[in-house]
Order: sequence, then structure tokens, then C-alpha cells
Amino acid sequence: MSLSSRSFSEFDYEATLAACAAGDRAAMQRLYAQEGARLLGVVERIVRDRALAEDIVHDACVNIWTRAASFERTLGSARGWIYSVARNLALNAVRDGHREVAVDDETAAALDARASLEAWHDMADAFAWQDSAGRIGPCLEQLEPVRRNCILHAYVDGFSHGEIARRLDAPLGTVKAWIKRSLAALRECMA
Repeated sequence: MSLSSRSFSEFDYEATLAACAAGDRAAMQRLYAQEGARLLGVVERIVRDRALAEDIVHDACVNIWTRAASFERTLGSARGWIYSVARNLALNAVRDGHREVAVDDETAAALDARASLEAWHDMADAFAWQDSAGRIGPCLEQLEPVRRNCILHAYVDGFSHGEIARRLDAPLGTVKAWIKRSLAALRECMA
């Protein structure tokens, strides 16, 4: 079995990060072989630019290499930490240099809904949530598109409530209410 085809449960992310912290370059190569393509997919969904995504994944790998010793297992999984490094760099790139192209409201809503749902599917794959994604996917699809987008923007894209309100051109209180009601509907659907 090749390194890149190892399942998530067989690959020891914590040991690999510890080896990176100890200066083992081969450990970083193993980590990249295991996660590079998925990291690129997640980052590309956020920045929507292949070349920029490749640069961000490179920077993420450098950060993972140099900051591996700062990983704290009590705060979450090693794999989750790796993805948060890449995701945070991608979100920073979007916030720092976001270019907007003007489109009509209907096109923007359709693109937003599609991109958010695709991002959800990428995240579900990236974190190996096959079981829970299988349960939550149909529940997400039952939500009204605007409410589903609020949930996906908040929990997949990492946007604040204020950013979501601006993006959807909706009052902040309305966005907060949509998120609260949507979370309740998701809990009920998954019960």
C-alpha cells in the first residue's frame, strides 16, 4: 500500500508531527504524501484560485514543519490541527486580498449555494467524517438554501456572523436567528 493511499486511521498524525518537531524531513514528506492533495482541495475551495491555493499549501507545510512542536493534543486531533493551519492561511489570503467580480443577485446566490455545498463535501472528506457526513448531508439539503449557506459559511468557511450578514446582504439579527434555527433543525433531523 502506498503512503498516499493509507487510510486516515492507519496514518499516525501525532507521531508524524512529533517527528517533524524533531527535525525529521522524511516525516514532512510522508505527511505531504498523505494529505497534500486533500489540503490543496480544501484550500482551493476557499480561495477559488489554483495557483494561490498551491502557494498557500506550500506555506502551510512550512508552518506545519516549523510549528509542529506547538501542536497540543489536548486541544484537538493532529490531523485537525494540520487542516486548521492550512485553512487559516487560506482564510487570511481571502480576507487580505479578496477580489470581487460583480454578478447579479440570482447568480451570486446560486454560486454561493453551490460553492458552500461543495466546500461542505470537501470538508467532510478531508476530516474523514463519512458516517456523520452521511447523516448530516441529507439534513443540510433539507434546509432552505439561505439558511444552509449561513451554516456552511459559519462552520465550513469560518466566517463570522457579521461577515455572513454582509455577504448575504441580510440584517445581522436575521443571520443569527437563521443559524440558531438551522442548528436546531439539524439536531432534530439527526436525532
